Amino acid sequence: GVHRLAFPDNRHARLYVPRQDDDAPLPLLVLLHGAGGQHGGGDLLALAHAARQRFLLLLPEALSTSWDFLRGGYGPDLAFIDRLLLWTMQRYDVAADAVALGGFSDGASYALSVGLMNGGLFADIFAFSPGFMSPLRRSGMPRVFIAHGKHDRVLPVERGKAIAMRLAGEGYAVQYGEFDGAHLVSPPLAHAALRQMSER
Repeated sequence: GVHRLAFPDNRHARLYVPRQDDDAPLPLLVLLHGAGGQHGGGDLLALAHAARQRFLLLLPEALSTSWDFLRGGYGPDLAFIDRLLLWTMQRYDVAADAVALGGFSDGASYALSVGLMNGGLFADIFAFSPGFMSPLRRSGMPRVFIAHGKHDRVLPVERGKAIAMRLAGEGYAVQYGEFDGAHLVSPPLAHAALRQMSER
């Protein structure tokens, strides 16, 4: 079920834990919201998929309306995600080769940036309607899935396409998809991305 987590310094998150019939390690998806806590529907899609495919779903909340690197640099939000990962891995048997980081809008930009810096930990990065990426360094070669609406007026589709082309040119395994929609998460493309977690 879904557990509401509360930590010191007024930090919060939600964690979905699937029902298990065996002792097999569980995949883990960390999903980051956009500005104002919006997921564009991605949280509900991920929750349904987590229940079907039996993986852990971790939904951190930013300290402010969006993630710290949009306010001057990496800091408390990155530290909180690190603390959440440690907390989760200490309590659940997480499959080390099936940890993914995803997000929508600002959360997609943050997922790309943090995921590329920590590619040894995150096997997959899912970015739904990203605006940019700003990794301080690169580590590992995670798979990258980017989806963007053709009629997005918040973050134009050209942003996601440019990121996909750049990463593909740098040798990353990139899947890129566009859909006939606006600034939201496309259910078919979200399902295509999340299926990757069971294909390692």
